[in-house]
Amino acid sequence: MLHVDIPTRPEIAGLVAARGPAHVSLYLPTTPETQHIEAARIALGNLLREAEAQLEAAETPKRTIWPISEQVQDLIDDEEFWRLQSNSLAVFITPESLRSFRLPNHLQKTVQVADRFFLKPLLRAVSVPQHAFVLALEEGGVRLIEVFPDMAPQEVRVPDMPKDAASAVGTANVNSRSASGRIQGGEGQKVRLRQYARKVDAALRPVLAGRHEPLIVAAADPMLSIWRSVNSYPGLAPRAIETSPARMPEAELAQASRDVLDGLHAERLEEFADLYARRASEGRATADIAQAARAATMGAVDTLVVDIDTVVPGWVDDATGAVEFAEADGPGTYGVVDEIAGRVLAMGGTVLGVRRDDIPGGSELAAVLRYAV
Repeated sequence: MLHVDIPTRPEIAGLVAARGPAHVSLYLPTTPETQHIEAARIALGNLLREAEAQLEAAETPKRTIWPISEQVQDLIDDEEFWRLQSNSLAVFITPESLRSFRLPNHLQKTVQVADRFFLKPLLRAVSVPQHAFVLALEEGGVRLIEVFPDMAPQEVRVPDMPKDAASAVGTANVNSRSASGRIQGGEGQKVRLRQYARKVDAALRPVLAGRHEPLIVAAADPMLSIWRSVNSYPGLAPRAIETSPARMPEAELAQASRDVLDGLHAERLEEFADLYARRASEGRATADIAQAARAATMGAVDTLVVDIDTVVPGWVDDATGAVEFAEADGPGTYGVVDEIAGRVLAMGGTVLGVRRDDIPGGSELAAVLRYAV
């Protein structure tokens, strides 16, 4: 399985709220292929040296820098940690703590040193699903397939998974016409299939516990509708691969799942673009950074879409939200758009990290407001 640590909303909120004299944010590409992970370890060491140089340029005391360096070096030397990786790694360090997240999406190498963490790239992982599970479910068998952004799909071994519907319910054939209470004819078939689906759900629970990836079901009715009625995994995708998966190889299921994920993401962006256009005519939308900063500080932003690839250096006043832009990124500055995103999250708003082409107007951000400001 691809080893990931998708941050929860409370975890993101904690990172947003963190403040201190030396907060270091590092992002780097990694690989789940252990035999090729050494390059990532070297890259992390290089990023650490860049961070140390920035801290020194900001005249940070050595007693503050040393604990940061020591924690990152310990991580670099942790063989077990590097054995289980994903496509990117985000590391957030203060003199007192280090927190890392293994992410499925591909992020650029980034070093940010400020009095707060740089979180925009992290938001991509919770905004755009690229890693998913496919449950290929039919009366004659069931498979759980893990789908990766740029690797071949893999079947996941699930302990206690039923072999098929008949063996799950202890009959030779779930379509038996013999009468036994309710268990007869078409109604009896549905009862047995529901029993089968519940056993599949029970087997999946420990495997998917704590996961956040979408679960896409490949099934035909009545199996599909029955599964939706018993599923307990909160990440069940609203779209499905609506066909019998009996003869579909893993690669074909993976491609169909990517189409589902792309469709869900496109729908979400289209819905936002439509809402943005309506709210703009009402004075309740903006693509202006300064206006968005004031609105975010007031708690007026409902939904914010940001470009994860650019950094707009500067400062945002804590009380008024007034923005002061800096000519270049450097010691003492931080990402203005990142700070706006943090304030939106802190006020209960929604933030989506996307590419610039997906933002209305192609700006660094676009915000839908709760009320005009």
